[in-house]
Amino acid sequence: MVGIKSKEGGDNCMTKKETSWFADFVNNTLKGKKPEPEVVPVSSEEERRAVLEKEKQQHTAAGKAWVAVLDTQVNPDNIKNGFFELDWNNQFIEELLDAGYQGETNEAIVDAWFRSIVVQMLQEEGQSTDRDMGYINVVPLDKGKSEVS
Repeated sequence: MVGIKSKEGGDNCMTKKETSWFADFVNNTLKGKKPEPEVVPVSSEEERRAVLEKEKQQHTAAGKAWVAVLDTQVNPDNIKNGFFELDWNNQFIEELLDAGYQGETNEAIVDAWFRSIVVQMLQEEGQSTDRDMGYINVVPLDKGKSEVS
């Protein structure tokens, strides 16, 4: 017999046959069935970022430069104020340095590149490049990511 103590302190006893029957029942009922993993819905933004991270890893492994815009935001109270969140790999920084961009940090190097891209776009549109580009705040995040606002 197998003894089981109840909460009240009394002994409830099951014979080995009764214990075996219960174990057989549980095993047969659940046989081959694995608990279903909890499905956590993934947002399209999370999917997009996962794809970008995979691209970054692939480019890095291949020794290729990679940069992407992760997010953009505009201040609703001041349309001239907003930010771009960029991500890049080390090869991109190396190529910027080889192209003559300078800066004390990777973020400063990418900022110089980003400013030159903006100036090029203005020139292509026939717009004046003689303008205040405002204050650019670079906040390092992690793993080569920065928020530029």
